Amino acid sequence: MSGKRAFLELLKQEGVDIIFGNPGTTELPLMDALAVDNELRYVLGLQEAAVIGMADGYAQASGKLAVVNLHVTPGLGNAMGMLYDAQKAGSPLLVTAGQHDQDFNATEPILWADLPPIARPLVKWSAEVHRLADLPRLVHRAAKTALAPPTGPVFLSLPGDILKAEGEVDLLAPTRVAPRLRGDPAAVEEAAAVLAKAQRPLIMAGDAVAQGNAHAEVAELAELLGAPVYTEFVPSTASFPSSHPLFRGAVARLQAPLRKILEQYDVLLSVGADLFTLSLPSDIEPMPKDLTLVHLDTDPWELGKNYPAKVAILGDPKATLPDITKALGERMTSGARGAARERFEAAKAAALAEREALKTKARAMAGQTPVQPLALLNAVGEMLPPGAVVIDEAVSSSVGIRSLIRSDDPQSFYGLRGGGIGWGLPAAIGVKLALPERPVVALVGDGSAMYTCQALWTAAHERIAVVFVILNNTSYRILKQRLTAQRGLAAQVDRFVGMELVDPAIDYVGLARSLGIAAERAKNLKETTDLIAQGLKSSAPLLIDVPMERNYKPV
Repeated sequence: MSGKRAFLELLKQEGVDIIFGNPGTTELPLMDALAVDNELRYVLGLQEAAVIGMADGYAQASGKLAVVNLHVTPGLGNAMGMLYDAQKAGSPLLVTAGQHDQDFNATEPILWADLPPIARPLVKWSAEVHRLADLPRLVHRAAKTALAPPTGPVFLSLPGDILKAEGEVDLLAPTRVAPRLRGDPAAVEEAAAVLAKAQRPLIMAGDAVAQGNAHAEVAELAELLGAPVYTEFVPSTASFPSSHPLFRGAVARLQAPLRKILEQYDVLLSVGADLFTLSLPSDIEPMPKDLTLVHLDTDPWELGKNYPAKVAILGDPKATLPDITKALGERMTSGARGAARERFEAAKAAALAEREALKTKARAMAGQTPVQPLALLNAVGEMLPPGAVVIDEAVSSSVGIRSLIRSDDPQSFYGLRGGGIGWGLPAAIGVKLALPERPVVALVGDGSAMYTCQALWTAAHERIAVVFVILNNTSYRILKQRLTAQRGLAAQVDRFVGMELVDPAIDYVGLARSLGIAAERAKNLKETTDLIAQGLKSSAPLLIDVPMERNYKPV
């Protein structure tokens, strides 16, 4: 068997049916093998960042191993920004890159570099295949590692001579690490004891909840405690049902507002949440010293990483939370249960009032032009059909998105976790490939869209029916907001160097059409929602360019 055929057969063993890629000369053996393979689908992206973004979205939405094939050193280099996002989201990717033949590399040929060290900072494991006999072992090791909790990307360099070689190849078999790790029983009992004494408990739910399909388990514990639930700062997923009466939305990535929230509580239960990746330095310490932390996570590195935990539990939320809930229920007195019911009702009323105030504010802006971000999010939330999936890279325009757009199941929402912009357009394509029966709407900022606009060609070429909505404020508005928060000179003189996307204005409609996608420009909110509705009925992709309010002051 040839190495190139063996590689494809190994991917099939691992349950792979799509390869995302952008080929070059070092990938020609693999492309040759794909020419006579009728089982694997090759999805072409026109730039490596877009390719990784597609695979990232696919991996998150499917829970399967997503495979990426890149072109040697420049290809891997182009992919690194999106690979960072995939690492932060814990996306199970097998990233491969072609490499020159090994007997040629001593001459340092064009495009050559030592690839595994380049990828290593952003992946769980990185290696190169040096013998055909080792190919099966290393591919299976890579897949096992990517899918083992905590999940994440891995990298494998594939020299051309390995793919072209022929010989006896034992394909071996896949290994899967069972993900339902139950937390240590003693730690579970200790956590229950701390929670049973809590007077003002709070829960923060992270991506591990959605990735492990643990919505029901978190909700049951939250209801027993009467504890409101916040999501982590920049969630990749719908880590808690947005319509649940205890849901309070996302927390701002700034120390002062976070401290203000946390000071109201005496115990924080973090279920796989990020504690805390912040945006700007501050003299304010976000974590009150008297706030007791109970920390549950699938990654031991995260436990107590920044703040000491009274109880730290390594475990899967779906497997471990029922144990905590059971132990807590056994410890709660009738008085404690009564107090929890009172907390539940108070938290429910506060969440409802907060959401209604946000909706009222959004509706009051509905007739304004340019379109206000809050009004757009609310209008989209009111018109999306059941089962719709929202991809969020609206950045500065996404404040309130989880509160205004219903996202109740673990696959209903995906957001930019890592912060490297350009993720949204390609991720939406990957999500739609993973969830072909569900409507997919991508809300993407104009600045972000220009990083990976090549992804639109793939959507057209593959007939992937995503509705892309460009929230166009003709600027890098998030940078304006951050600079304004630093109280510098730019806001005083209203001059933001390197942050304006004007002169000339970018024609997103013309750009999309040139890449094969139908596109329209909406003049107001009603035109926007009408076009979204039209796009959701279509079997082809549609891009909608929406002129947005340019004000750099945050809502």
